[in-house]
Amino acid sequence: MHIQIMKSKIHRVKITQAELHYVGSITIDEDLMDAANLIENEKVQIVNVNNGERLETYVIKGERGSGQICLNGPAARKASVGDIIIIISYAGMEFEEAKKFKPVVIFPDDHNKVI
Repeated sequence: MHIQIMKSKIHRVKITQAELHYVGSITIDEDLMDAANLIENEKVQIVNVNNGERLETYVIKGERGSGQICLNGPAARKASVGDIIIIISYAGMEFEEAKKFKPVVIFPDDHNKVI
């Protein structure tokens, strides 16, 4: 049996930008991507703590060390600058492998920096 499980999570970062007139995606500081084991173009789920919105999009590399978290395109309507979000990625794997898998979870500081 093949199941989907949480692979990575960036827990509670602040939206620093929202760019409606962009092709779409979420731009994430490359330091956060590395710490959370995320790669460019990876599918992620975004959960907005402030308003309960949920959406799926893909990752674009942001400037390393910038703390940037930017929702682009239509996703920009789902959050405001300063909102707190959780970014989650999932992976598919066999059931027995999934029982042993340990996801990467990071808890950035108030400035979206890796602790």
